[in-house]
Parts: sequence; C-alpha cells; structure tokens
Amino acid sequence: MNRSGGSGRPEHSQIQYIVLLVIYLAALVVTTIMGRSARVVRVLGNEVRIASLAGVLSNFGNMCAILMTSYLKRKGFYTALALLLVQLGMLFVGFFAGKNPTAIAGIFSTILVVATIVIIFRREKVIEKYRTAEMDVMKAKQKTAERLFEQTATALVNAIEAKDVYSRGHSMRVAEYSRRIARQLGKSEEECNEIYYAGLLHDVGKIGISYPILTKKGRLTPQEYEQIKRHTTIGKQILSGISEYPYLSIAANSHHERYDGKGYPDKWKGNDIPEIARIISVADAYDAMSSNRSYRAALPQQMVREEIVKGAGTQFDPEIARAMQHLIDLDVDYEMRERAEVKEFAGKSELICTEYRSAVSEGVLVMPNVTQVRLRCVPENGARASRAVPTLILFDSLDGRVHGSEKTVRDLNYFEYAEIRLNGNVVTTGARKARVEALGRSQTGELPKKAADTAYSARIARFKDHVVIDIDDGKTSNRVTIALPDSSRFVYFALTGEYCHLRDVAIQQTQEVIDGSAVQRIAPEISFIDGPEGDVPNVQVDYFRSAVTPGIPVTDGLKIRFHAMSLPTARLIWHCPFISVFTSEDGRVDGKGFREYALVRLDGETWEDEDDGIINDLTVSKKPDFVGWDAWKANNKKGLDCEITFSRTEDRVTLTTENQGLFVQNTTHVEAGRPIYVALTGDQCALTDIRVQAD
Repeated sequence: MNRSGGSGRPEHSQIQYIVLLVIYLAALVVTTIMGRSARVVRVLGNEVRIASLAGVLSNFGNMCAILMTSYLKRKGFYTALALLLVQLGMLFVGFFAGKNPTAIAGIFSTILVVATIVIIFRREKVIEKYRTAEMDVMKAKQKTAERLFEQTATALVNAIEAKDVYSRGHSMRVAEYSRRIARQLGKSEEECNEIYYAGLLHDVGKIGISYPILTKKGRLTPQEYEQIKRHTTIGKQILSGISEYPYLSIAANSHHERYDGKGYPDKWKGNDIPEIARIISVADAYDAMSSNRSYRAALPQQMVREEIVKGAGTQFDPEIARAMQHLIDLDVDYEMRERAEVKEFAGKSELICTEYRSAVSEGVLVMPNVTQVRLRCVPENGARASRAVPTLILFDSLDGRVHGSEKTVRDLNYFEYAEIRLNGNVVTTGARKARVEALGRSQTGELPKKAADTAYSARIARFKDHVVIDIDDGKTSNRVTIALPDSSRFVYFALTGEYCHLRDVAIQQTQEVIDGSAVQRIAPEISFIDGPEGDVPNVQVDYFRSAVTPGIPVTDGLKIRFHAMSLPTARLIWHCPFISVFTSEDGRVDGKGFREYALVRLDGETWEDEDDGIINDLTVSKKPDFVGWDAWKANNKKGLDCEITFSRTEDRVTLTTENQGLFVQNTTHVEAGRPIYVALTGDQCALTDIRVQAD
C-alpha cells in the first residue's frame, strides 16, 4: 500500500529565500551607486575602479536570483525575472549617465542570467510534465494491480464456497463487516482496506478440507472437527507466499483464536492475538449467527447481539465486541445479514393458500398507528366462497415470522394470540379474551371487485394491551377486540388462509393513532408496579423507554435505591433498568431545553450522541462473584434491590452501581452551571419503592 507524505517545502527554505532576496536587493542598490563612480581603490595591492567592482557585485546578485528561482519554481522564475529587469534598467541608467564600460558588461551579464533562468524554467516544466505522466501511469498500474488482486481473491473465494452451499457469500460479508468494525474503531482507510482483504481470504484454507467433512449436515465427530480446524494453518501456508501482504496469512491463521486463550491453532490470549484477527473473529461469528445453516435458520438480530455481549472478554476482544454492538444498534432494519429470498410478498402482492396455513406472509408489527390492509380473495380448487376466507394470525416472535416446529417455537420465543378470519370468526390461543361486535353495514361502501372476488379491508392498531381490528368486506363491518396477556409484548399480524388466492394485497401504515377513548377495554390492565411506593412514583417500562420517572437533581453524595424486576416477557440482557443523566429547564425528560448526557444500562452499556460532543468515560468489570449472564437475567426476573451513588463536581457527574458481581461506573462531562438531573427508565422492567437520599 502506498503512503504519501506532505508536499510542502521545509520552513528553512523560506528563510533562505528571504536572506537571498535581501542580499540581492542590497547588491542591486550598491551596484547602481558603484557603477556611476570613477574612483579608484587599491585591492590586493592593485588599483581597481569602483565601477569594475560593481560588475562583480552585479554577477553576485544574479546568482542570488538564480538560487531564488530554484526555491520557488515557477513563482520564483517570475519574481527573479522582474528583479533582473529592474537591475537591467538601473544598469542602463548607469551606462547612459556615466558612459561606464562596466555597466555595459553588467547589461550583457544580466541578459545571460535572464536567458539562464528561462532555460532552467523550461527544463523544469518539461521534467514536471514527464514526472506527472509517469505518476499517472504508475497510479493506473496500481489500480489495475489492485483490481486484479481483488478479482483473483474473489475467484478463489468463490471456488472455495462452491463446495458448501451454506457458506456462499460468507467471506464477502465477513470482509465487509470487518471493514465496518475497523472504521468504527477509527482505523485509516488503508488499514480498513487491508482488513477487508484479510476478511475476504480468512477461510481460504478450507480448500484443503475434504468435501464430505466440509458439507456434513450433522454434528462433527472429534476427529472431523480436528480436520476442520486445520483450515487455519492451511490458509496460512497458502497466503504466506504473498510477501507483500503479510497480514493475509496472519488473519487466516489466527481468526479462530479466542480472547481467553481457548481458541486455535496457537491458543494465543488477549492482545497477543493480532488485532486484525480479533476484528475478523467478531465479524466471522456475527455472520455465522445471522446466516442460515444446515442445522438451523438465521438467528434474529437481538439474539445475535446478546451472544456478542456474552462473548465479550471470553471469545471476543471487549473493545471490538462493543464496536460490533454499536453497528448492530445502528442497523435497525437488520441489513447486515444473509439476504435470504422471502417467498410471500417479496416484490409481489399475492399469496396462494391450498391447505390451511400452507403459505403465510411475513409478519407486520402492530403499532398505535393504524395499519390499513386491502386485498382480494379468489377461491382455489373449486372451494366454496364461504370456506375460502383470508385469516389474520396475531403473534409474537423474535424474528417477526410465524413458526410451527417445536424447536423454532422455543428458540424464537414464538407466542400466538389469536386467529381472526375476515368474516368475523375468532379463535383465541394465547390472548386473555376476544370480543366481536357488529358495526352494521359496510363503513366504506361496496368495495370494487371482479365477479369471482371478495374484496376485504382491515384497520389494525393497538393501545397498550388491547388490539382493535375493524374488518370490512364491502357489505358488513365488524370490530374485533383482543386482550393481550400484558402490555409489554410485541404483536405482529400475518396473512394466511385456506383454499384461497389472495391478490392485490396492499398494506400501509397511516398517521392515524388510536388512544384510550377509541378502545373499549374487555379485560383489566395487568400491572407489575402494585408494590410499595417510595419518594418517586413507581414506573412500569413495557418497552424501550416507554415510561420514565421524574428528574431527580444530582448532588454530590446522592444515592438512589429501588427494587427492579424484569417483566415476564423480558428475554435479553438489556431488558433491565437504565439511568438517564440529563439537563432541562423543568427537570423532566424531553422537557424544554432537554439534553441527555448519558444513558447507562445496568448491564454495563452506555450510549451517547457522538456528533453532539458529549464525552462519557465508562468502566465495566466483572468481579469474581459475577453470576454469569444467564443467571443475571434469571435473577432480574425474580426481582432484586439496586443502589446507585453519585459524585458531582462543577463539570463532571460520576455514577457507580454494582449488581450480581457486575461493577459499572460512568463519568459524564457536563456543562458547568447547568442543572443536572437523573431519571430511571429501562426496557421491559418494573421499578418500585424508589428511595432518594441526598447529602
């Protein structure tokens, strides 16, 4: 890789130029005066006319002009030329005024210097032209070489991945994820490119693994696993011949090393593992979890993130794991994954169902905003129109899809609430209660349709733990109300049916939001905050920051104690309390002048707006009595007491807390003179008995 330096000249060259300019101007003035003098002086025992010495001094000034030209190139040429023309003019004055032969010699000397400068300039211009052309050729050759290298590397990777259908695209994705991690860590563009190519070729050693072992679908035997592990050393051997890029063989050899020293092939530990291999290790694990495998489907992104969190400090470098977590948080649409083909509604507007649920659409999240659904239904295989009715499935799962197998139901926390046929019939499964009420004739009038079609529309929205669905078939209208088990669960709907062809399906989320006045409650609201109340009202946080306590002024020595319990739906590490450090004019989150300095979670993560100039110094450590993440989550569900202490200076707030062996300390840099507050919030947790002790 080329590394370019600065193009400016050293500072001492500018100083020399100024010195030469001063000498030249002095020589010019003295030459003019001496050229008109007829006096004779004695030099080294000889009589010499002062006018003759003027010629010598003139030539000395000319040499200074040439030197100045070499310092300033083109600009120097014009500068020196102007000065020499001035000198030439003054020598003419000396000649005509004093009829001095020395002045004539000075004139010819100056003309020769001007010619020399012109020649020097033209020569420099020609050299620069050839140098530029040579550089352009070298750059073109370098780009061609880089393109050839990438094409060769890609061809080699494709040859390897052709052996295993489940690894196709893996190396390209690992390369891209590795480059993103490197950028997140602040690496230069050259370093990012090196990491990209290392990621592209990290599995090149698999070309030396036998096909039956590489493509085996079941569990590998210990002997087969030892064979698979050889791909790291084989990759090192293959790539070590590329001496210009030694990082390629390093990454291939060490990307399966673990931060705790339990990896392979060398069992290196911590920072002894080359950084490039530590980066690729995280990217490699992320892609393995977010891609389909012969033994399982791709994991939902939240589960992948949790595994990255669990592996920090054991499998992964903590800093690199944190960078990956940040990239996941930014990837709200789960773009960083294997792009699997989706059958239903993937660029289409139809769904064909033969047997019941033989085809099911992707899930659509139910929000307080009304989602409008329109479709046409045509009976399939000669079925009666009364039987060929579309059905909505209300459910929750980590990946927003309907599942049927026992394993995926368990792994993806699949939970089904109800089935709603669009003729008004409802079957409840996990919902607490359902009610159907007739609204009378169609609210929208007869929907346009073809002769064999039945046209349907539905409006779906939720308010806390209730889902409301208004169904219209162009003749009659019904309202279906579903009471969910609680308000902390997510709700998706998917379309399916039996013996029907769903056509012209259009799903659109509107700006209309339903509130409590539009919903008739059919079951009491479930509350997890009926316990004792302290100095601050209890809060139930059903989803990310859905509720928050009032602000508490931060003073030096402040202590906040409270009881925390994760809700029954909580399943991830970060379903826990959060601590918000902020400023606002009224002491409330999102109040006038609100600015959040830190959002610290009890699992040891924080988030700040990097573009807002906010600085947080976070320290997280697992003490010897740390219970492990699975036990940590289980204990949070049982409920536990928490304490947070604060220290305050004019421009810093430090909070400290410890729970289940996890020590968390965060120092926030705040604006001096601004009131600082703290508020409790979280994700899927209940906070009760909040006590405030201010020193």
